[in-house]
Amino acid sequence: MLQVVPLKAFKDNYVWTLRNERHAAVVDPGEAHHHPDHVGGIAELLQEFAVPVYGPKNEPIATLTRPVAEGDTVTLQELGVSFSVLDIPGHTRAHIAYYGGGALFCGDTLFACGCGRLFEGTAEQMYASLQKLRSLPDETRVYCGHEYTLANIGFATVVESANKYLGTRVADPVRVFAAIRDWKSRF
Repeated sequence: MLQVVPLKAFKDNYVWTLRNERHAAVVDPGEAHHHPDHVGGIAELLQEFAVPVYGPKNEPIATLTRPVAEGDTVTLQELGVSFSVLDIPGHTRAHIAYYGGGALFCGDTLFACGCGRLFEGTAEQMYASLQKLRSLPDETRVYCGHEYTLANIGFATVVESANKYLGTRVADPVRVFAAIRDWKSRF
């Protein structure tokens, strides 16, 4: 059975480990590069393991061995799972997500109570990307690239001071991740 295990990295990053009894894969191994907190650890991993490295086709990531874009499928045969690649620009111009097995690995596009900052993309691209993610099934488990929940709630409280739901989320830390799909109703 596939397990998804978070590994904390840096100040607030997640490196997601997908594993079963014998094999593992990682999503967003961070360190130093164009988007250092998500890809910089790849070179070090490749020194130890001869593995394929999937990533956005239109990003300058030297360690990629298998560039992918929307419409591509990434199959991790040893883990018994396949992921559809989704182009979700906005945070960066060529940001991608992986969707499969009821899980979404969305990097810096979607977070609990918020979305990613615009570094290279536009607000229009981010909105379109969020609409694409909104179309996924409600039961989709969302794995984002950072833990920004409390900061996002703080910002949202300023913008929507009458929103009682935000106060409930802060008062009950267990619910901070529990209702991540509620973002869909906002778009």
